Amino acid sequence: MDLSTRYMGLILRNPLVAAASPLSQTVDGIRRLDDAGVGAVVLYSLFEEQLRREAEQNSRLANAGAEGFAEALSYFPQAADEDHGPRRYLSLLERAAGTVSVPVIGSLNGSTPGSWARYARSMQDCGAAAIELNIYYLPGDPHVQGRDVEQRHLDILARVKDAVTVPVAVKLSPYFSATGEMARRLDEAGADALVLFNRFLQPDIDPETLTVVRAVSLSTPAEIRLPLTWIALLRGRVGASLAATTGVESATELIKYLLAGADVVMTASALLRHGPEHAAVLLDGLRDWMRRKGYTTVEELRGLVAVSLDADESSRERWDYVSALQQANSTGSPIL
Repeated sequence: MDLSTRYMGLILRNPLVAAASPLSQTVDGIRRLDDAGVGAVVLYSLFEEQLRREAEQNSRLANAGAEGFAEALSYFPQAADEDHGPRRYLSLLERAAGTVSVPVIGSLNGSTPGSWARYARSMQDCGAAAIELNIYYLPGDPHVQGRDVEQRHLDILARVKDAVTVPVAVKLSPYFSATGEMARRLDEAGADALVLFNRFLQPDIDPETLTVVRAVSLSTPAEIRLPLTWIALLRGRVGASLAATTGVESATELIKYLLAGADVVMTASALLRHGPEHAAVLLDGLRDWMRRKGYTTVEELRGLVAVSLDADESSRERWDYVSALQQANSTGSPIL
């Protein structure tokens, strides 16, 4: 049975990719993911704020050295947060890329053009097979215009594409007014893959302590439907690879995403809940299902339930919506 797949031009042994998470903070963790059988590993994210902090520290040290003596310019004492900063990240990336058998993808998380380009190039030089841009930008200011938000994504992509030769993926939020058009513009701007979708932090409120509770929750299978819908709509309509993420807990979600048209399926929550070895469970479930259905390659099933290229996407979505509500009304099912 052939599970091999192509993602951003990379040939992967299967379509299951370990998404950015704490599991990839050590070489041992990345090796466990490789041993469990994933097709690729996205390294945990390096944040824009870390890059900015390092640049500020280097600037202060350089200025202090210039006021002393010239030799001090070449002396940079270890930063307090180096263990979790850019230099450690690049060292880990280089060691991991030289250790495991699967592609290691670097991840940059930020919201402004900033220093992305320079560090993306450094990631490439350290062995990253590709770069994933996790553009985490929630425009809370009501005066920010939608086109400005979209342009910010395009500007970040352009800077990184100019700096590297490895493939570049863009991880998107689902909250654009016209997600399809944004996907097309990023595709035309050179994005090698679109990762659908990012999950924004949604803080809660503790009514007893009157405080905001900021916690990152793991995804659940109930969250699969939005990315599933857009992957089915975009399949064949953009040249960029499509990566599904969010809600993968079992082989069922993996299979659904592939049927919708995903080139790869990413998971972090399931691997955090059950350990890296859960990847083997997901892949075994995919193989068992393929065997029952008579498929011998992933390509045979990919996109089987994607929206037809000659379909009117908007009319189809409207009809599905109306039909679902009519069915719920006729059966007495609750409408949420």
